[in-house]
Amino acid sequence: MIVSGSGPRLEEITPRNIDAALAIRVLPEQEFAVSPVVKSLAEAYVHPGTAWPRLIVDGDDARPVGFLMAFFDIDWRDDGTAIRSGLWRLNIDAGAQGRGYGRFAVESVAAEIRRRGGDELYVTWHPGEHGPENFYLGLGFRPNGETVEGEVVGVLALG
Repeated sequence: MIVSGSGPRLEEITPRNIDAALAIRVLPEQEFAVSPVVKSLAEAYVHPGTAWPRLIVDGDDARPVGFLMAFFDIDWRDDGTAIRSGLWRLNIDAGAQGRGYGRFAVESVAAEIRRRGGDELYVTWHPGEHGPENFYLGLGFRPNGETVEGEVVGVLALG
């Protein structure tokens, strides 16, 4: 349950908040499952038309609690047969986990995909202990039988 006055919201990454974004750290046992924010921002820089990086902040003081990066309309198979949008990265700060910020992040990406006319949200995750599989399954994602670089591909119907 999210506990704060004004509630969580997304902010674009700017010179004003980049240090806050770079300071987001997951639990040490989760580091195998998600790249650090600095790598995500570098990838966003080289994929400007695809990547959608956002800082997750909460409260009247805009306290940083996480980072997400979505992708929109990528050619998943590089042949035009699978145009997909989804959640590329999700880093919830170690001290902010278990408070609903991950769910908020997924719901925010789903809303943006719907706004852009999409009806499915894709995500990949590392299987195994301390990975995010149970989190994504609990939100309704279902493995679609694909794997990418050892990660499970999950899809959530938005319609």
